[in-house]
Amino acid sequence: MTRPISHDLPIAYSAEVAAAKARGSAIVALESTIITHGMPYPGNLDMARSVEAIIRDQGAVPATIAVIDGTLHIGLDAERLEALAQTRGAMKVSRADLAFAIAERRTGATTVAATMIAAARAGIRVFATGGIGGVHRKAEETFDISADLEELARTGVIVVCAGAKAILDVPKTLEVLETRGVPVVTYDSEIFPAFWSRDSGLKSPLMLNSPAAIANFQRMRDRLGIDGGMLIANPVPEDSEIPRDEMEIYIARALDNADRDKIIGKAVTPYLLQSIFELTDGRSLETNIALVENNARLAAEIAVAMM
Repeated sequence: MTRPISHDLPIAYSAEVAAAKARGSAIVALESTIITHGMPYPGNLDMARSVEAIIRDQGAVPATIAVIDGTLHIGLDAERLEALAQTRGAMKVSRADLAFAIAERRTGATTVAATMIAAARAGIRVFATGGIGGVHRKAEETFDISADLEELARTGVIVVCAGAKAILDVPKTLEVLETRGVPVVTYDSEIFPAFWSRDSGLKSPLMLNSPAAIANFQRMRDRLGIDGGMLIANPVPEDSEIPRDEMEIYIARALDNADRDKIIGKAVTPYLLQSIFELTDGRSLETNIALVENNARLAAEIAVAMM
């Protein structure tokens, strides 16, 4: 059951999220592209259920966000979550087309940028995802830079991830985040992670080693009136990582395949992820699931610490 909450915007909270807001409980936003575009059914549903359960186990409430038939849903009940996991042809919506999906009564899964917008609209301060988008390799030729970076600069949501996706140009991504004034904090490590790998070879701009310290950092930003989000990079668990040197071999092959097949625009990231899945015999997906679960756990701990 969901409850419409606005006359001017078709937005609905799940009963669980509405109850959490009413009692002032900690809530963690979750994106939905990982469900519709990240892996096939039923594995995507199992993953989504597992991530939501982890958040509940830490004392917070999960709010998976998606556009369904033109309504922006903040939290999905069990029936809608399963239906979304089986949906084919859902839009992949970001800042540019979130309003389009709602206006045209479409069904769309939210990227990092769109999830941040929806979470902020719903008053949710913490969001768990896998990895953010960023500056693509050869961006000096293609100008392919994810809207996630601009959203982090403007929207006040803490984003917990395993770093920028390693298929990107990670040094340039960090440079853009610095230019836009986005704090980048690695959790319990001085080395910035690279999604499937714990070590990107780059020093993290900032490091904190407890959810309470992260929550205190955000409180101080609020007191200073500093707008925009914060990026928390949470290294994948050691027993689940694929070392960076090994991953770079797979990424190089995947990029060569993308050039050969003339893949451009929004199609690049899903193409590369699928190619890497095949090159690693499925190991990349196993690591992806492990890091998403790890990020959900930390995000819930941060959300609780902020209460």
